Amino acid sequence: MSMDVRDLAGRPVIIGGGIAGLMTALHMAPEPVLLLSRSPLGADASSAWAQGGLAASLGDNDEPALHLADTLAAGDGLCDAQAAEHIVYAAPAAIEDLARLGVRFDRTPEGALRLGLEAAHSRRRIVHADGDGSGREVMRALVSAVRSTPSIVVVEGVEARRLAVEDGRITGVLASCSTGPVFFATGRVVLATGGIGGLFHDTTNPLGSCGQGLALAARAGAVLADLEFIQFHPTALDGPGRPMPLISEAVRGEGAVIVDETGRRFLDGLRGAELAPRDIVARAVWRHLADGHRVFLDAREKPGATFAQHFPTIASACSKDGIDPARDLIPIRPAQHYHMGGVAVDLAGRTSVPGLWACGEVASTGLHGANRLASNSLTEAAVGARWVAENVAGSPDGGGKPAMAANLPTPDPRPVRPLLSHALGVTRDGEGLKEAARALLLLLQRHDTASDPAAVGLMIAVAALLRRESRGAHYRTDFPHQAAVARRSEITLDAAMFAARELANSPMLESVA
Repeated sequence: MSMDVRDLAGRPVIIGGGIAGLMTALHMAPEPVLLLSRSPLGADASSAWAQGGLAASLGDNDEPALHLADTLAAGDGLCDAQAAEHIVYAAPAAIEDLARLGVRFDRTPEGALRLGLEAAHSRRRIVHADGDGSGREVMRALVSAVRSTPSIVVVEGVEARRLAVEDGRITGVLASCSTGPVFFATGRVVLATGGIGGLFHDTTNPLGSCGQGLALAARAGAVLADLEFIQFHPTALDGPGRPMPLISEAVRGEGAVIVDETGRRFLDGLRGAELAPRDIVARAVWRHLADGHRVFLDAREKPGATFAQHFPTIASACSKDGIDPARDLIPIRPAQHYHMGGVAVDLAGRTSVPGLWACGEVASTGLHGANRLASNSLTEAAVGARWVAENVAGSPDGGGKPAMAANLPTPDPRPVRPLLSHALGVTRDGEGLKEAARALLLLLQRHDTASDPAAVGLMIAVAALLRRESRGAHYRTDFPHQAAVARRSEITLDAAMFAARELANSPMLESVA
């Protein structure tokens, strides 16, 4: 990196090059900002892989109140109703923002937005771009807009390692690049770093997304919320490739059904069947696989011959495994897809640490509750980016201070994957969670490349252990019933480490969730 970082001191720093980070930077223009991306923009962001699109009440028979009701129902009692209301009511305007930035949304011959249907939505309200290439098209437009905005300095090939904190507030970002460590002095940092897919063997996300933003926030002392709620998509392509190609819920929205090797639609007994909430469908598929069956998505009749036309990305992924969805069954299994939990934030994206904001999947606004409603994630990122940008721009710098840069190891999630994949999958149990927590604490305390991924995994495991109920995407086989009162969970890294140490001395850990 050839630029002098002293010339950039005091600028807000946005960490992450997905939709949340790019839109935050664009909304802050013309205020100068610095955007850090570990890869070339658009190359390694989960946003670019999104197939389903964005949910917004834009149809003639739809309204935000209906979108809100569907969101709250999917969230299984754990949504922050006020946050959810603000976000879904702002969703249509966010779609307009994206269109103005050059996103080419799919439209009818008459020019109206083409609206799709996905699970647990009562109306067609999913806005797509380029069929099942929505994330890719949105990222194309945003990357172009960012590169043409003079106030945004993009630094690629740089990965944040730690947040500097002094007297309880942010003072800078310690990062690493090809030439060594570098320190960016700033009192305003926005985390937009994506999710945790790289902590699992089976995931539809980039393997490099291993909770770096959560680790940065946790080590800075931030409060994290609802970490135990991890969404497993029920229809990932069951093949040898990792990460696993996603078979979008939109395929089921167009009429595809789930069957086993005998051709039986074993979801018939579920309310909503294939279009039931994701957690319910994922558990049903998981159990059927555990019983020795194979599970497939049958799209031969619907969408049938038009499959490749409507879903070119999925058709291409299937073709690599020798599958033609118009003629063949598509083998599927659940895979980690989205993290409902994250850094606890208010509607302005402020965390518990002054000078630190979070936006997108790394943040926990309370919109998703225990189970994210399909296609609400990109909507949340687009809506939240404006609010974060406005709040950051209206906040004083806080006095970022120069500091010495130091080398820190590149996080390696591989030692953590077996632990989280086994203990924190579609179903969990107390003994498995305790065993994982103990092992993750040992990895964390080694202070090596596995330490940051282990810290994230430990917080998730302890949060899951403390929630002694089953709700939404969190299903405990030893506590299969739902508690009478729904309460969001909060945790810090120090609290998680304390709880894990207590496990070594006590067979019981009482719930505080």
